[in-house]
Amino acid sequence: MPILNILRYPDPRLRRVAEPVTEVDGRVRTLLDSMAETMYRAPGIGLAAIQVDTPLRVIVVDVSDHRNNLLAFINPRIVEYEGMQVMEEGCLSVPGIFEPVERSRRILVRALDRDGQEFEREAEGLLAVCIAHEIDHLDGKVFVDYLSRLKQNRIRKKLEKQDKLAM
Repeated sequence: MPILNILRYPDPRLRRVAEPVTEVDGRVRTLLDSMAETMYRAPGIGLAAIQVDTPLRVIVVDVSDHRNNLLAFINPRIVEYEGMQVMEEGCLSVPGIFEPVERSRRILVRALDRDGQEFEREAEGLLAVCIAHEIDHLDGKVFVDYLSRLKQNRIRKKLEKQDKLAM
């Protein structure tokens, strides 16, 4: 599978709202496979299609220690929330930046699998954070949106400096 280019914050394409998948077909399954390969290679624990410049409601997640428990969600929706937790988050689109973010401790997600079958998945802890983080991407949000305006500006300047040094 081809490795996909991951958009970097503050790229305005990260602010798009992803469109629902209307048919789970070979094109969507190929996207899932390429996203998984890209996520593992980066390395990361989650990736949304919007981050690879594909505005579809598709995410992949793997928080397992051995990177052998890939979860794919098509048109995911969080249908239940419970409790709160603060966890340090990072993002493949915001490389090298880690900040504490408050999110639900437990969620229930409803989505389609890679065969187009609806399923529900309960998630807690890191998995709940990761799924919510990726669904945020589908809604045009980046985790830095949860931070103060001052921190957002510092992060933007730091990444712009990194980009200039890389040229």
